[in-house]
Amino acid sequence: MVGNLFLNVFIFLFGLIVGSFLNCVIYRLAFPRGRSFCPHCKHILSWKDLIPILSFLILRGRCRYCGKKISWQYSLVELATALLFLLIFNFSRFAGSRAAGQFPLFNLCFLFIVSCFLIVIFVYDLKHYIIPDRIIFPAIIITILYRLFEILNFGHWDLFGIWDFGFGIAGPIINPLAAGMGGAMFFLIIFLISRGKWLGFGDVKLAFLMGLFLGFPDILVALFLAFFIGAIIGLGLIFAKKKTLKSEVPFGPFLVAGTFIALFWGQEIIRWYFGLLGL
Repeated sequence: MVGNLFLNVFIFLFGLIVGSFLNCVIYRLAFPRGRSFCPHCKHILSWKDLIPILSFLILRGRCRYCGKKISWQYSLVELATALLFLLIFNFSRFAGSRAAGQFPLFNLCFLFIVSCFLIVIFVYDLKHYIIPDRIIFPAIIITILYRLFEILNFGHWDLFGIWDFGFGIAGPIINPLAAGMGGAMFFLIIFLISRGKWLGFGDVKLAFLMGLFLGFPDILVALFLAFFIGAIIGLGLIFAKKKTLKSEVPFGPFLVAGTFIALFWGQEIIRWYFGLLGL
């Protein structure tokens, strides 16, 4: 019990630190510069200004040097990363012990890394309405390499039970490739029909990453949830008069949200849906 608590606390703190690093990545993708600084007064920040969550609370959400408000984004990204790492850690450990009889460390590291890319995409697209190639392409390459490692039995995908389409040892690469191509083609058709007005080409690349990451059938769950959540929030913004039908709304955050939900609960959602149909 004590060991389990220690591990969870360690993963949470590790997630906070990684979240702080991701904030730096997000900011410097748009404004590359040396050391961290206040965006208002440009004062270089010291180590005591950069302690995840704690610095924000101690400073009461204001810059130590100019007194201007610090964006909530930094603390939210840190906290979200920590909680997401905790979810991944506990889901992965449970599934690994159940299916493989051991803790799948390689799989855990892979999930942590790709999740970091997805968090950056979520925030950056929300702020700047673009999914940077410097983030999406490395994520795709890492995911493909992991799938190849799976074939050699270096990793395990015991966490969410991806179907292999009956292709035996090649299943771990054929399934996600097919899912990625299918998702990307679906979004490419929408992109071409709308001439880029309904969604950007970055969403096409993100859909390919989602398919590689989730495989079939979880990619279907992720896409459905992305459209469903996007429609609900979009209608809410319209009713609140924050947006109009012609307003541009980034779709990347909804795709990332759908990916994470499908990652953890995709199989349960599918079983629930088939249960409703009596199948």
